[in-house]
Amino acid sequence: MVKILSNKSLKSYNTFGLDVSARYLAEVHSVDDMRKLIQSPEYKLGNPLFLGGGSNVLLTKDVEGLVIRNLLKGISIVSEDANNVFVKAASGEVWHEFVLFCIEKGWAGVENLSLIPGSVGAGPMQNIGAYGVELKDVFHELEALNLDTLELEVFSKDQCKFGYRESVFKHELKNKYFISSVTFKLSVNATVNTCYGAIKQQLDLMHVENPGIKEVSDAVIAIRSSKLPNPKVLGNAGSFFKNPEVDASFFSELKSANPTIVGYPLDNGQVKLAAGWLIEQCGWKGKVVGNCGSHKDQALVLVNYGGATGSEVYALALAIKSSVFEKFGVEINPEVNVI
Repeated sequence: MVKILSNKSLKSYNTFGLDVSARYLAEVHSVDDMRKLIQSPEYKLGNPLFLGGGSNVLLTKDVEGLVIRNLLKGISIVSEDANNVFVKAASGEVWHEFVLFCIEKGWAGVENLSLIPGSVGAGPMQNIGAYGVELKDVFHELEALNLDTLELEVFSKDQCKFGYRESVFKHELKNKYFISSVTFKLSVNATVNTCYGAIKQQLDLMHVENPGIKEVSDAVIAIRSSKLPNPKVLGNAGSFFKNPEVDASFFSELKSANPTIVGYPLDNGQVKLAAGWLIEQCGWKGKVVGNCGSHKDQALVLVNYGGATGSEVYALALAIKSSVFEKFGVEINPEVNVI
């Protein structure tokens, strides 16, 4: 049987560094481990919490049930042809390490997603994205264990219903499946994407004229490192809020009243706003409230300065959300899962 620990601290298992405890904690290294764990009395208490890298969760209280750490490992080639390689990665693999592995092999497509914290399995749940690329752009399929039938099922891109930081696994199928592996369709003929955000500017600073996937990855890492605090030094979960979307006519009104507002037109006719800009205009950037605050270099990142509770961080998030709505009439919502 899988070893189950009692009254275990989760401080080292969440990137906010919040000192909460789990009534029970188990680690799974395979799908069979997961099947065995489902038969345990601790699992049958209900509402188990799955943790990968613990990088996209805010724990506001002790967990009364079972916490399951996903430690499934392995990367393999499923198939390849002249243009593409299909790569399967176990869901417990560290996302950034997977990206670096692909770059080393010369497989293009995930380089813009460098240094995103978390595990491979969390990628499709969130449809992670950065610098003009989303996971859905390189997604082929995933395998997931049905937690009722204990059978492995395959999900296509359409079945995952990807949206902006959304998927079917955050809604209709929430807590019904355990993602065990993800297969990516990557290119062996690299065409890099350098047109989003500050990538081109960073490449110029690096004196790179003809970037490949390694150079794009290096640029993204440099940008993210300059703006985002290292969770090993300062507890955080990266971007706390999603960038909100508004219709084009409302954006025109906002632009008229706020000429420097940042917005990106979308194919659906909406305009995506920069949540960090909205938060900064409300005076939150660098502000410290108790033991937490909005980071001095990136207002979108909430940080634990040491000793903060999850409830404290959440209260700050709600205050920020309220002030943005009051000033701009725009609702911002957490990207982080609040437990």
